[in-house]
Amino acid sequence: MDVNELTRERLANMFDHTCLKAFAREEDFRKLCEEARDNGFKMVAINSSPVRFCKEILKDTPVHVGAAISFPLGQTTIETKCFETQNAIDNGADEIDYVINVGEVKNGNYAYIEEEMRRITEICRAAGVLVKVIFENCYLEKDEIVKVAQIARRVKPDFIKTSTGFGSGGATPEDVKLMKDTVGDDVKVKAAGGIRDWETCQKMIEAGAERIGTSSSFKILEGFDAAW
Repeated sequence: MDVNELTRERLANMFDHTCLKAFAREEDFRKLCEEARDNGFKMVAINSSPVRFCKEILKDTPVHVGAAISFPLGQTTIETKCFETQNAIDNGADEIDYVINVGEVKNGNYAYIEEEMRRITEICRAAGVLVKVIFENCYLEKDEIVKVAQIARRVKPDFIKTSTGFGSGGATPEDVKLMKDTVGDDVKVKAAGGIRDWETCQKMIEAGAERIGTSSSFKILEGFDAAW
């Protein structure tokens, strides 16, 4: 995307406005939802437990409710992830961000990764819900990122995503470009983890990201306003 074509409104609508803290309370989720509604953010990114609460607040708005599945480690069975995905959808989730089993990538068990991706994507497709696959790139070698992205190109989830934000590192422009170059136009890329200012956000967009996961939405917009 050419950042010179971005307006403030288009940029805001790329944000998955995030609150994934273990100690978040209802008042925090209410504030998150109101901020997303009032500023035209695309989605609120939350754990699966508060999905129903947030959906009630956002039910008459265009803002999506996104549930993080098997978060942040991804170390649950495929069956568990499928159940959590369906449960989140039943509670009102419009989008699913699930964490792959990184350990199985390290085992070289790409058949497992493909089965996991296919089954979760099928559940989301049947419900008309978007699905994003979180790689957690900080734990992967470049060839592993490519191999998982190649699986995604076959399975065709809506997005592949760089990071949870809870790992040892977050998104990098290099990884975003690598992911986008691998999937081409078949799948979109979401950058998340450590994106806290406009300069960093801009690099992610220039590298090919079409969605930005951040808890620093307002700081990024302030930087965009100052730059333009």
